[in-house]
Amino acid sequence: MKLGEWEVETYPMHKDGEGVWSVTVGPIPPGIYQYTFEVQGIPVIDMTNPVVKAGTSVYGSVLEIRGEKLLFDQLQEVPKGDIHILSYTSSSLKRPRKMYVYVPDSYYTNPDRTFPVLYLRHGGGDRESSWTEDGRAGIILDNLIAARKAEPMLVVMTHGLTDGSWSGGSTVEGMRDLEAELLEDVLPLIEQRYRVRKERSSRAIAGLSMGGGQAYVMGLRNLHLFSSIGQFSAGILSDGAFDHETYLPGVITNPEKVNRQLDLLWISCGTKDPRYKGHRMFVEELGAKGIHYEFHESEAGHEWPFWRRQLHDFVQRLFK
Repeated sequence: MKLGEWEVETYPMHKDGEGVWSVTVGPIPPGIYQYTFEVQGIPVIDMTNPVVKAGTSVYGSVLEIRGEKLLFDQLQEVPKGDIHILSYTSSSLKRPRKMYVYVPDSYYTNPDRTFPVLYLRHGGGDRESSWTEDGRAGIILDNLIAARKAEPMLVVMTHGLTDGSWSGGSTVEGMRDLEAELLEDVLPLIEQRYRVRKERSSRAIAGLSMGGGQAYVMGLRNLHLFSSIGQFSAGILSDGAFDHETYLPGVITNPEKVNRQLDLLWISCGTKDPRYKGHRMFVEELGAKGIHYEFHESEAGHEWPFWRRQLHDFVQRLFK
């Protein structure tokens, strides 16, 4: 059996007299773990466990270990929000799409209240449901809102691929198509369907990996719409080849305007992620250009435990 998402540990299994293979692991800390079996060198999911990590493919089975104290990304006894699934047609990509929308419990208990919105984008190997299923965005928000650590907000999670590959969602052309979809289809639908605030101070955009690059570019290109940007582990920004003038012509050349309009530019990467060194160079370049930012790191790889923590910390800073 292989256990883990970034630093994978291998545990040999043993067959008993009845032909049943098993392994005992631990103790290991409470948390959410990915695992697979390996049969003659081929990874196989646990067919008796319906909980899997899935995006553009099925990556493995998921095991959750709960301790005496529940973690920030584990289901707790607090008021629960809803996850809505909305269908729409992308006017730029000319195809039907879906989005997932987290709606907090207070949306229903306070019918006269309007709410801010976080637009949250997934990574290249994921899909529009990934932040809900693997990222546990709804559970994280439920727990934070109940503890009064985060403002009640809607979280809108859309599909970030254009051609089935992460590279398509990171090109100049791909980002322009996705930006057009966001501005022409997604925002209008959300603002028509829900009681949400429509001023820029009540909108934020964030994402992980491929979606982090998208959030960075789309957010900075639309500072009249978004007041905070979160970028978690984006490869395109850390590979040494990112050109601001190609993706963001004229934006970074006016640091005073960027700093005046942005409440928060949050950039993060795990220290075990191959993108870490490039991120350090990237933020040094931003600082040299006079752009205000916050850089956050922890001992992690390119993996969901890091991104769940980043979402947890980032949303506590929004809409204050």
